[in-house]
Amino acid sequence: MAAPMTLHAPDRRAFLRRTGLALAAGAILPALDAAPNAAVAATEDPDLLFKAGNFHAAERGYRRQLRKDPRDAHALAQLGYLALLTNRFGAAEQHLSKALALRPGDVASAQRLAECFVRQDRLARAVPLLKGIDRPRDQALAKLYSHVGGTPWQLHGAQSARVPFVTLDPVPAVEASLNGGAPGTFWLDTYATLDLSKEVAERAGLRAVATMPGGVANNQPINIWLGVLDSFKIGNVEIRNLPVQWSDAQRPPLPDGTAAAGAFGTTIFYHFLTTMDYAGRALTLRPRSKAGSRAHAADRLPLWLAGDHYPCTLGSLGDYGPRMATVDTGGIASGLDTTVEIAERAGGITVDHDHPIEQPGGNKLYPITAERISLGRAVGRDVPGHAAEKVFPGFPGPGQSAQFGFDLIANFTHEFFKPYAITFDYTAMRLTITRG
Repeated sequence: MAAPMTLHAPDRRAFLRRTGLALAAGAILPALDAAPNAAVAATEDPDLLFKAGNFHAAERGYRRQLRKDPRDAHALAQLGYLALLTNRFGAAEQHLSKALALRPGDVASAQRLAECFVRQDRLARAVPLLKGIDRPRDQALAKLYSHVGGTPWQLHGAQSARVPFVTLDPVPAVEASLNGGAPGTFWLDTYATLDLSKEVAERAGLRAVATMPGGVANNQPINIWLGVLDSFKIGNVEIRNLPVQWSDAQRPPLPDGTAAAGAFGTTIFYHFLTTMDYAGRALTLRPRSKAGSRAHAADRLPLWLAGDHYPCTLGSLGDYGPRMATVDTGGIASGLDTTVEIAERAGGITVDHDHPIEQPGGNKLYPITAERISLGRAVGRDVPGHAAEKVFPGFPGPGQSAQFGFDLIANFTHEFFKPYAITFDYTAMRLTITRG
């Protein structure tokens, strides 16, 4: 579980993401390396290679370190993190467990090992790890997961569903129902988990088993409640016994002025082979398979999952890249997030310095227009977006490595994806983008 709905409008950039509502962190390894600069390419320091997104070379470096010293806790922790980033759960559990045995106070490895179990729906294994971390987020998650009895994330009903978008803008939304009730409209946001409005949670009869503060938005403190949902139904696909959260945060209204029931994203998506078909205006959920998606190899990109809900891949800004970037479908009227520094370094991006958007902490966002950006063969031209003067606070924004340990050059979001269908394959760890 992590952040509530993260829809963001230009005047309230990253609407909830910057309120400090993220509740978990995680990790990821590609068949392809992000293109490093010459200095990084020449180094054998695995930490520098990892920070640059050159994961394959970094893994080789950490393995060299282990051959020299099998008790190198840092190398073990990083190998575990790299395995988690690509859902190689056996390797992640093995390396992170060894790292923790050598360094019991390694909070990051404890969180990542807990996330390794959560992604496999083995919530009970995550509880003692989270209980041992003296942080409100982890304590709240431990209480939540301890209240999920029986088998979590049970799939019932149809094996597949194709649900039409209720709206494409400001971001896609579909209908879904809670506990057999009337359908409500939910935003689709890959930076979301399963987050409900307080009113919808109360109507569904949800009981909070844990609470935690969620930061501040619009100068008001936000509360988050955590509980267990009996049933969540999308089309004819039903998920039973799953963790959920709700909050009292103000959300953007639907186009008709009514309130959305909430939002859902990656924690739902990774239980399926999920396609957000922007061009066809529909969400498709299919069973996961060992074979993964069958898209043409040229349309497939590496996919990493950082934290519990931050999809990452390789993207380019003009000729700058490919380098690590996040994939966030919840950006209202925007197709690209980056920083002013990266925009200027990449070239081909016009920064409108005359119309700054003030942010908390003295930060500023500037409207931008990118001549050309791309994810593999998917290309966007004259893409609108925003560039931060400093950094995007409260989430792993472009140029920041503090949260995940690796640098990001950009976030690709809503406007970029409109001509395409994007498929998230968390079995083969591939992102497929095809023109609709």
